[in-house]
Amino acid sequence: MVTFEEIKKNEDIRTYITQADQSLIALGFTEHSFAHVTRVSETAKYILETLGYSEHDIELVQIAGYLHDIGNLINRIDHSQSGAMMAFRILDHLGMDARDIALIVTAIGNHDEGTGVAVNSISAALILADKTDVRRTRVRNEHVETFDIHDRVNYSVEKSQVKINQEKTIIKLKLTVDTRFGSIMDYFEIFLGRMVMCRKAAEKLGLEFKLIINEQQLI
Repeated sequence: MVTFEEIKKNEDIRTYITQADQSLIALGFTEHSFAHVTRVSETAKYILETLGYSEHDIELVQIAGYLHDIGNLINRIDHSQSGAMMAFRILDHLGMDARDIALIVTAIGNHDEGTGVAVNSISAALILADKTDVRRTRVRNEHVETFDIHDRVNYSVEKSQVKINQEKTIIKLKLTVDTRFGSIMDYFEIFLGRMVMCRKAAEKLGLEFKLIINEQQLI
């Protein structure tokens, strides 16, 4: 089997991730480089590990998390589908088993809001991990006065934590938000669709999704 460690060390993949993020820098987007894909991989691993999934499934979701945004190399629009096609070619070339490729490609192709659906546990964990990565360090604009709404919302998040309860019935996204930079309303304006997607993804895993901002439960 092709391992997550092999994927992380692959220089071609590292080049694609770097160049995809360069395109997003030019477009003024938040960080989508190694910090993001590593965090998504770690969160997806935490979700499936906590729920008792196999080591094999955990390895697959980590690979999906690491590769999920490479489609931005081609274009931001439909990057989940183009990224899935890129991942298919890369993993097939590396000799990965067809079933494993299928699960990873399906997850990548379904991770973005608008077209994505949590069709299985791998895709559900990827969606939750990706959509909950909201944090100050993703903002690259150094000039607060020129922040757009995405900058304001991400910059306002001082702390972000994804936590599954002991009973394994609830998954919480807990945010500490400095409302001087972005309001709770700002958050919902740009993230409501993502939170609905998280709720559906959580349901696929047998969980209830809750959003808690500044100790107040909002979803």
